[in-house]
Parts: sequence; C-alpha cells; structure tokens
Amino acid sequence: MMSPETAGPITKYYYGLPSERKPLLRQSWDNKVYRVARKIKKVGQDDPRRIVHGLKVGLALTLASLLLFYIKPFDLLDEDQNGIWAIMTIVLIFEFSVGATLGKGLNRMVATSSAAALGVGIHKIAIRSSGAGRATVIGFFVFTMGAICTFMRFVPAFKPYDYGLMIFILTFSMVSVAGYQPENWGKNVQDRIVTIIIGSVIAIVVCIFICPVWNGEDLQNLIAKNIEKLGNFLEGFKDEYFHKGEYFPKSEDGQPLDNKPFLKGYKSVLTSKSSEETMAYEFRSKIQEQCKQICSETGKALKELASAVKTMTKPTSVNIHIEKSKVASRKLKLLLDIILLEDYNLREIIPPAAVALILIDVVPCIEKIANAVHELAYLAHFKTPDSILSP
Repeated sequence: MMSPETAGPITKYYYGLPSERKPLLRQSWDNKVYRVARKIKKVGQDDPRRIVHGLKVGLALTLASLLLFYIKPFDLLDEDQNGIWAIMTIVLIFEFSVGATLGKGLNRMVATSSAAALGVGIHKIAIRSSGAGRATVIGFFVFTMGAICTFMRFVPAFKPYDYGLMIFILTFSMVSVAGYQPENWGKNVQDRIVTIIIGSVIAIVVCIFICPVWNGEDLQNLIAKNIEKLGNFLEGFKDEYFHKGEYFPKSEDGQPLDNKPFLKGYKSVLTSKSSEETMAYEFRSKIQEQCKQICSETGKALKELASAVKTMTKPTSVNIHIEKSKVASRKLKLLLDIILLEDYNLREIIPPAAVALILIDVVPCIEKIANAVHELAYLAHFKTPDSILSP
C-alpha cells in the first residue's frame, strides 16, 4: 500500500497526513466559494437592476409586515394566520417589470374577489341542505368549476389570464371547503380578501414608484440592437463579398472568410463549381458597384434608424440613404436586364445574380422599416436633433 509520505499531490488529498489533508480541503472549499462569488458578481454586473429588484421585494415584505403589525391592535383581522396571505401575495406577484407585476396583481385581486363571491353564493345554497346534501352540493360545484377553469387555461384566448384562473380555482375551492366549518366563516373569507388586496397594492406601488422597470424600454433597446445588427451585416457583406474580386475573400492573414457568421447564410447561393468561377468573377465585377452602394446605403440607413429608436430622436438623413439605395437598385435592375441579353450561360451566373436580386428586394424592406420608425417617432413624439441635415 502506498504510504502518505510517498503519495503524489492528488493521492495525498485522500490519503495524506491530517496536517496535509486539512489545508487541501480548505483550499478546495475556498476555490468553490470564490467561483460562486464570481458568478453572483457577474449576475449583478450584467444587469444591476436585479440587485435593485431584490431590495424592492424585501422592502415590500417589510412594509406588509409592519402594516399587519399595526393593524393587529385594532382587531381588524380575526386571526393572525390571515395576515400570511399578504406576505404570500407579495412573493407570488412581485415580478421584475412593472407590467408583469401589475398584470399578476390585478389578476389575483379580481380572481380572489370573484371566486370568494361565488364561493359565498354556493355556501348560501349548500346550508339549506342537510349534512350529506351540503357536502354533495359543495363537492359538485368544486368539481364543475375546477374542471371548467382548468380547461379554459388551455384556450389560447385565456393565456393572459392563466394566473388569474389558477388563483380562481384555488380560492373558490378553499372558500367552498371552508364552508364545512361555519364558525367565523364569513369573517375569515373577508379577512383573506382584504389581506390579499393589501399585499397586491403594496407590491404594485413599490414596483411602480421605486426604480420601475418597464418592458417597453427593454423592447425598445432590443429592437434598436437588432436593426443595428442588420445594418452592420449589410455593410460587412459589401466589404467581404466584393473584396478584391475574389469569390471567397481572405482576411489580412490569408485565412478564408467564408466561415464568418454573416456569410454562412449565403453559402447555398454562392457555391459554384470551379469551372464556372471565372465567368462568375467577370459577371460580379459588372454589378459590384451598384451592389456595394446598396449595401452601404441600406446599412447606414439601418444604423441611423437603430440610433433613432435607442435615443428617441427623429432620424434626419435616413431618407437620403434610402433614395440613394433605390437609385442604385434601379441601376442594378437595368444592368441585369442588359447582361442577360449578352452571351452568358445562365447557370454559371446564378450565384452572383441571386445575391443581386436579394439586394434589390432588401431596399423596399428597409424602406418599410424606415416608414415604421417615422410613424413611431410621430406617435411617441421623438425629439428633434439640434442640427438637422439639409438634403
């Protein structure tokens, strides 16, 4: 058997002397704690609003606890347990964004109130029967409402109210079953509704008035980022595809660029046999000026539109870029018609011709995006830049 004195560093971890094993174990735990701490730090650095969200939830829970503590001496709640519903409500409905919190809060308040009202009505009907009859009536309505509401959760039109339907089932079932024990039954139902409303209101108020997070802002930044990516792609495509007349260009260190992300999507239309490549260079040299101009102008237009959406300022020179791209598109169409009349084998020029046709189709799409941003600027009252470029 290997002795601890002759064991290697890995073996010593398991078989080493106690004085050697303890530092190794401590070092392992220190590394794990350090890695976890780094991950937690990264989560907070990626979006500092997450830290603020945690503080907001803690504040809402504290406010609810203090409010219930001061309500208790006035005997507004029959049982201490009813106050738990306010805390539970805050935990369940407090979401990251204002819209999500408001939606879940309203869903919970409406569902709780309507389910409790219906449960009270069922209870009034059930108490007219004997013990067994009462249980049968309550059981029938619990089964019916549970089955109907659960089925409604699968209907696409009711998807926005999924949380409310779930709360409705829960509240109606609890209120109905609680009717078996009529002692202080009505007061308990009332207290639960009040505490749920208190919790919902506290969560909504804290979420709205303390560092609110609006989904519209995130959506605005996402749209601007996607438009900018598209603009960068078009400008990058111009530089790479028509670089030095090569079919698949190379970078400065001589490595092929056909593996770049923005070129992968076009491999299927750009691949051709080596015997056809000579004529395809020749063909591309005739159309590359117009194609490069379309890529350049549409790319600039998209990047300006992205900046306009992000900064909420009216775009000033977008129409100029779009008009230039439309002129280049018309020239490219005319050039394609002339080239097709020449002595070219159609099969040999399909790859570059396909790229040209795609670029021609891109121009009206960019124009539609520009019109949409102009309409958004009008409706959202985008501010006008200090310096407006004249055409």
